[in-house]
Amino acid sequence: MITLRPSAERGHANLGWLDSRFSFSFADYYDPKHVQFRGLRVINEDYVMGGKGFGMHAHRDMEILTWVREGKLEHADTMGNKRTIEPGELQAMSAGSGLHHSEYNHSATDKVHLFQIWIMPEKRGVQPGYDQKTFDAAGRAGGFQLLASQEGEAGSLQINADAKFLVADLANGAAAEYAVEKGRGVWLQVASGSVELNGVKLETGDGAAVEDEASLRLTAQSDAHLLLFDLA
Repeated sequence: MITLRPSAERGHANLGWLDSRFSFSFADYYDPKHVQFRGLRVINEDYVMGGKGFGMHAHRDMEILTWVREGKLEHADTMGNKRTIEPGELQAMSAGSGLHHSEYNHSATDKVHLFQIWIMPEKRGVQPGYDQKTFDAAGRAGGFQLLASQEGEAGSLQINADAKFLVADLANGAAAEYAVEKGRGVWLQVASGSVELNGVKLETGDGAAVEDEASLRLTAQSDAHLLLFDLA
């Protein structure tokens, strides 16, 4: 079963310096029908204007992934990390027992476009952790590339959740498949382009909750960048 989450139905907030779309309830946006999907709690698509960002703020008991599509994002936290995240790099942070961090646009003039993702942790109160890695774009050309997983398999970043995060770049007309283990669910988010998923068409910004499907069969209707979450 595939349940479409159209882009236009996502929550929206524009604060001037920040323009965000929310796939699930977040901050002042609440939709009881879209609070989370399995352990996937947040997919925020953010555009942060030049020189702006999120000041130091607290998190705990959440796995936080940041995937930058355009521009550069500056990160600092109370664990002592000061890093810049660029396209092709994944940041994975376990908030665990608690931490503070800040995120700012590295550029004074150009906006940064990113996806901020929260996944519910398997264990609460763990020691906070941070990791960041660049993934070769060739690994996601024409198929799915694993970026994060519970066991850190295939060179992916390890997270405290029974979940996998993958991305794919499909050229117009290209096809890909993804096998789904029995009992697991998948969320597919179209970051750009358009695809057909098991006969259902998705455009830029659309998401889809997938349950009780043994495999996903995808065909790109235009050049597409896809985010996939495989969840217990």
